[in-house]
Amino acid sequence: MITSEQIRMARGALDWTIADLERACGVSERTIRRIEAQAGLPNATRANMLTIQRTLEDAGIEFIGAVDDRPGVRLGKT
Repeated sequence: MITSEQIRMARGALDWTIADLERACGVSERTIRRIEAQAGLPNATRANMLTIQRTLEDAGIEFIGAVDDRPGVRLGKT
């Protein structure tokens, strides 16, 4: 599972707004804002988290580290 911070980092790396992520994955802007406002592992449905993660990965993001050990992102091959 990815953290809220990783989602924010991924959007920054892609230069995406929350609205851009909403359009790409279909998860509502309100839900994404709520997820990103939390620290660490967000309290969100597994389905929404997997959808967000897969969308960001498809856009070229690689999630690195572990939740408790330097979680981060890097741009992978697109």
